[in-house]
Amino acid sequence: MPLGGLLPSTPLVDVLVVVAATALVWFGSGWLESSAEHLSTYYGLPAVVQGSIVVAVGSSFPELASVVFTALAGTFNMGVGAIVGSAIFNILVIPALAGIATEGHLETNRTIVYKEAQFYMIAVSALVVTLALAVIYVPVSDGPALAGRLTRPLAVLPLLLYGLYLFVQWQDVGDHDAPAVPEGIAVGREWARLAGGLVLILVAVEQLVGAVESLGHTFGIPEFLAGVTIVAAATSLPDTLVSVRSAKAGKGITSLGNVLGSNTFDLLVAIPVGVLIVGAVTVNFAVAVPMLGVLTLATVLLFAILRTDLSVTGVEAYTLLAAYAAFVAWVVSETVGLTNLIKGI
Repeated sequence: MPLGGLLPSTPLVDVLVVVAATALVWFGSGWLESSAEHLSTYYGLPAVVQGSIVVAVGSSFPELASVVFTALAGTFNMGVGAIVGSAIFNILVIPALAGIATEGHLETNRTIVYKEAQFYMIAVSALVVTLALAVIYVPVSDGPALAGRLTRPLAVLPLLLYGLYLFVQWQDVGDHDAPAVPEGIAVGREWARLAGGLVLILVAVEQLVGAVESLGHTFGIPEFLAGVTIVAAATSLPDTLVSVRSAKAGKGITSLGNVLGSNTFDLLVAIPVGVLIVGAVTVNFAVAVPMLGVLTLATVLLFAILRTDLSVTGVEAYTLLAAYAAFVAWVVSETVGLTNLIKGI
């Protein structure tokens, strides 16, 4: 419902809300990126930590909010689908757009490849194991064959892994030889800009997702398809804008660190937090695992591209876009029943 019901729910209004919300996200992400850069400089944070923690957690708040809202509404599977779809979008589309927007190649380094990308692979595996434990130890007798209850104790496991991730980042900050802090950084003002950017992004994305969902219902787009593609892309808009901005400014490390750090936060924090709020949720393993399998393949592809000459070339960027197009084609095939890999959609 546009603006809480203040405007009529028509296709034209929904399109206008999408345009206005996108503009607000653009401004909010600019504030977020600028304040994060200044604060990271002030506190002596490495570029990779700036991207993977400060910017990534901030730009991931829309995904966290979507999981919380869907968990409270009893549609947790849709929230998980949007998270995984958003992660696939982040892995394939954002580095591609950043690489295309950069003059020359999008540069990376061994820290991104051997720490951020590999830890993200561990995060995907940890989520699969957590869901499997839910099916094994807390099965749902009156539900689908591979359904289980994800409880609070199980949700703590991914959170513990994210705690390890923060510990590793903290160690890297301690090893970093930061340059002298430049004068003229108003710390209080930068924290206020960071908070303002987060609030602006949250409000804008909430309206954006609502308008996109309304358009999906109007034109008969199935909920599963809309969740893992349209809604996922909408909630990934802040990550996209921040990463492309950073890449165009020649900060490839921050750009890629944001992508991998945002996905790590979404999988290890956003989903478990939704479970901790509501107590327990039912997860259909037959729906979740194929999507996580695609996410694993996408991560392997990005890892291979990042490791090749430690850069993303133009050809590799378009390869990532082609892989995402293949993913969308597969989801559409699943939705209309051409294939039979995902059960229960």
